[in-house]
Amino acid sequence: MRVLILGGYGVFGGRLVQLLQDVRGLDLVIAGRSLERAKAFCAAYRGVARVEPLALDRADIAGALRARRPDLVVDASGPFQDYGAEPYRVIEACLAAGVDYLDFADGADFVFGVSRFDARAKAAGIAILSGVSSFPVLTAAVLRRMAVGMEIRSVEGGIAPSPYAGVGVNVVRAVVGYAGGPVRLLRGGRPSEAPGLAESRRFTVAVPGHLPLRSRLFSLVDVPDLRVLPPEHPAMTDIWMGAGPVPESLHRMLMLLAMARARFGGPALTPCAGLFHAVLNRLRFGEHRGGMILSVRGRAEGREVVRSWHLLAEGDDGPLIPAMAIEALIRKWRDGERPAPGARPAVRALELEDYAAAFARRAIVFGFRDEAGGGPLYRDLLGAAFDALPARVRALHDGTGLRRWTGAATVTRGRGLVARLLCALIGFPETARSAPVTVSFAPEAGGERWTRTIGGRTFASVHAAGTGRDRYLLVERFGIVAVSLALVRDGARLRFVPRRWSLLGVPMPGVLLPVGESVETESDGRFAFDVTIRVPLVGLIVAYRGTLEPMATGAEPAADARSDRVS
Repeated sequence: MRVLILGGYGVFGGRLVQLLQDVRGLDLVIAGRSLERAKAFCAAYRGVARVEPLALDRADIAGALRARRPDLVVDASGPFQDYGAEPYRVIEACLAAGVDYLDFADGADFVFGVSRFDARAKAAGIAILSGVSSFPVLTAAVLRRMAVGMEIRSVEGGIAPSPYAGVGVNVVRAVVGYAGGPVRLLRGGRPSEAPGLAESRRFTVAVPGHLPLRSRLFSLVDVPDLRVLPPEHPAMTDIWMGAGPVPESLHRMLMLLAMARARFGGPALTPCAGLFHAVLNRLRFGEHRGGMILSVRGRAEGREVVRSWHLLAEGDDGPLIPAMAIEALIRKWRDGERPAPGARPAVRALELEDYAAAFARRAIVFGFRDEAGGGPLYRDLLGAAFDALPARVRALHDGTGLRRWTGAATVTRGRGLVARLLCALIGFPETARSAPVTVSFAPEAGGERWTRTIGGRTFASVHAAGTGRDRYLLVERFGIVAVSLALVRDGARLRFVPRRWSLLGVPMPGVLLPVGESVETESDGRFAFDVTIRVPLVGLIVAYRGTLEPMATGAEPAADARSDRVS
């Protein structure tokens, strides 16, 4: 099978080649305007699929189709919003030559308009699929899954790329081109317009049981989903899609420029594309992680429901996701599973199961959340991951009323002056071995109060579900100090990962964030805990570990239980 890839040495084309490098019997023609860059790409390539360079301008595509006779053309060049007076030149040439066609188009109008070629494509017996990327192929597959037993009425969400993903200049040119300009979308059941990048919403991407992304600011982007997804769900009245790039300071700068253009008019910001491209690809710091989120409102079983889908991708695997749809289709094509003839947006090209198989080979996970709430705190925060925890861990957290557990613990206190002062202020126990422990759990407005008595010393904290920037985090408050913790399932352990903290409600610097390994698990049929609290520049504050069992109804802990203190 021979595949001609326009923009084959670019960002998206190069990633597609990377994904296909293990496919035997595949000939990949790496085409672009620069023969030198095509040759350099092919020289650096390592894989079993064969590659060959080709100097080709899209304006001359008809001649190349006659000379090279590919089985498939993939347009990975763009920007599709700026293809001029003849935006469908490549599609026209493929129709004339009888060659199948796929593209990475991210322009809503471009993708929506491809259906005009449907009759001709069917007559020619070829497949023309546009928008074969995360938007709208993956998003459409997710919504089809969520629509089972649910009538979808509104959708919002978007993509949060890793700061290390690497953004192509054509992508930046497309985005700044519509910044501040009208973006067509569905709002209140009617076609509407909103200024691109000038509207914003904040989301947290949090796959149940995994370390979430930090809260991100998303701004409205012009993606095919806005036009091609509403017809798939007749009850849909609203749809909004955004992007949440970091650093947020640069993102806000572009938003301000978009707002200024929307308010005062003026030309597109396209002349700034080179500057933004250079800055985006140099300001790289923070977590090398990315993700996607879709939040859906609708009706199910006669009631209003809110559900969400979350995806997390680690390291260099995230940037590959946009190319995975075309990769999957080419693999299917090679195995004889060719798309039906016709020209259309690629909303039904793949199902979520197709993506799941591709994600399983990478550090990419996804999951669904039911946002109803009202259940036990930890079950609401962990979602489906809660049921994978050990039985004793589930038992401790699965109640909503007053309950008590007892056991024993070993305690180690920090020796420094600051550590001793903090321990005294909060009431942390003295250093001891096999100290008796009683923990009571009591409902409290918005959460539950944990009162721990270890070796005769009592201290308490309040656990509650986070809101705003702390969405999907557990917020634990010790008096005037609040620490936001991610609940992460690590095999048979539940880990508590500090993410943010505040003092008297004022956010504190991350460099001073209390840290330490804190886990819950099951040991010999008992609930087991191991908590370590350290503070940067101070060191150990306190560490305590031990086991607990539920107290029998009506039983009381021994009042004169003593600990074996260690000096």
